[in-house]
Amino acid sequence: MSRKFDYLGDVEAFMAVVEHGSFTAGAVALSTTPSVLSRAVARLEARLGRQLLQRTTRRLGLTETGRLYLEQARSAFSQLDEAEREAQGQEGELAGRVRMSVPTTYGHYRLPPLLARFTQLYPRVHVELNITNRNVDLVAEGFDLAIRLGHLPDSGLVARKLEDAALLLVASPDYIQRMGTPQSLDDLRQHVCLPFVMPRTGRLAPWVFRDGERDVDWLPASSLEISDDVLGVVSLAEQGIGICQSYEFIVRDRMERGRLVEVLPQLRGRSRPFSVVYAPHQRQSSAARAMIDLLTANATSLEE
Repeated sequence: MSRKFDYLGDVEAFMAVVEHGSFTAGAVALSTTPSVLSRAVARLEARLGRQLLQRTTRRLGLTETGRLYLEQARSAFSQLDEAEREAQGQEGELAGRVRMSVPTTYGHYRLPPLLARFTQLYPRVHVELNITNRNVDLVAEGFDLAIRLGHLPDSGLVARKLEDAALLLVASPDYIQRMGTPQSLDDLRQHVCLPFVMPRTGRLAPWVFRDGERDVDWLPASSLEISDDVLGVVSLAEQGIGICQSYEFIVRDRMERGRLVEVLPQLRGRSRPFSVVYAPHQRQSSAARAMIDLLTANATSLEE
C-alpha cells in the first residue's frame, strides 16, 4: 500500500515560501536552499495540476487556486495540531518530548529552578537537554527550541526575550590585595584581564560599560584567553588570577560569600539579553509549547 500523504513536506515548503515572501527567505527559515523549495513547489503543482504561485523576476504572488489551497492547507495543519494536543493530553496529563539546547551560563544558573518546576507540572514529558555554547541548527539537528544569548541576527527564527542580564566586573579579594583596585577604565590596562573568545567568531568578546550617559565597548587584552566555556573566566577570577566581566546572576553568590568583589561599580549599567528561539514553520508539540510558555512566564521573575 503506497503512502497517501507522502507529499506533506512539499505542502510545508509551499507554505513557508508564501509566509516568508520568497524562496530565499523560506529556505532560510527551513534551513535548506531555494532550489530545494522550488522543486518541492513544482512537484506540488504537478500533483495538483494547477499553478499555485505566480513567479516573476521582481515578485512572487499567489494565484487564486494558490490562495484557496493555502487556506485549506493551513486549516488542515491546524487540525493535525489539535489532534496531537488531544492525543498528548489524554487522561488530563501532558505527555511527549522536548528537545532543547541552552548555553552553559543559562543551563547552570537560570534553567535549573525552571526545569524543576516544569518536571513537577509535567512528569510524563521527556526532556532532552543539551548544554553547549555552540548555536545548534534547530531544524537540521532536531531541536524544538533553544536559548540564545545576545542580540539575535535576522535568522528567520521566532525569538521571545527571557531577560536582560546585568553585567559587572569582579576579582578576588586576594587579587585586589596584590594588584590594587583599578579606579578608572584606563587603569584596567595595567591589570590582568580574563577575556573570553567568542565561539562563533573566534574573536575576543568586548567588555561593555556605561560611563555616565555613554555606552562603551572595551576590548580587554591579556596573555591569558579563555574559550569554549565562558564560566571559566569566573573560576579563574575566583582563584585570584585576574579580573573578569560576567553576569550578576552568576557571581552574586560568590560575592555574598566574599569570594569575589566588584570592580569599577561606577561603570555598571549594561546588559545582554537572553531569548528562547524556535523555528516558526515547525508545528510545535504541546510539550514544547508548554516549555516555551513556562520559560517566558517565569524567567524574568527569578530573583534579581
